[in-house]
Amino acid sequence: MFTGIVQAIGTIERVAPFAGGVKLTVHAPELEMGDVSLGDSISHNGACMTVVEQLDPHRYLIDVSDESLRCTVGLDVEGGRVNLEKAMRLGDMLGGHLVSGHVDGVGDVLSFDSVGENRELVVRAPKAMAKYLAAKGSVVVNGVSLTTNSVRDVEDGCVFSINLIPHTLAVTTLGQLAAGAQVNLEIDLIARYVERMLSTEHR
Repeated sequence: MFTGIVQAIGTIERVAPFAGGVKLTVHAPELEMGDVSLGDSISHNGACMTVVEQLDPHRYLIDVSDESLRCTVGLDVEGGRVNLEKAMRLGDMLGGHLVSGHVDGVGDVLSFDSVGENRELVVRAPKAMAKYLAAKGSVVVNGVSLTTNSVRDVEDGCVFSINLIPHTLAVTTLGQLAAGAQVNLEIDLIARYVERMLSTEHR
């Protein structure tokens, strides 16, 4: 489990294909790695991945399956920057919201405009995710826990907007976004369970 509060930005230094996926070398000089062991989970742009080898205090390897590559964006580009968060521990402060690290879909950035010192991010989410998104609700964008300002349904999904403050832009990769980019999305866990309960109560 994660909180959606990014702890550091890492760089994908190398992408090495293997049968069934790719092995990534991640350079994370600002991520505290003293408590990370082999097999531990780290969120990369919202996707939970397992550390399979530590190369030095600031570099480690993860394996990304073809299935994970199919369901996400941004995990197979050498030189790409990724938002990083280590798995939370019981007792940690929950600064964002409960996040599983399982990407539910890929969204399309429609606009990313300045609003004073802030930026308004507008994203179109896939139709399958539309029922889980609500105004003033929680959503994860590239591993960052955010609150939606508005949500409106469209024919091929739904469009939601988010206000990003300067601090969020400075400590995550979201400031690099532009219209036409794609982002990893995860819906709120509570919405997922509510949908499940409502779908089964009249069976």
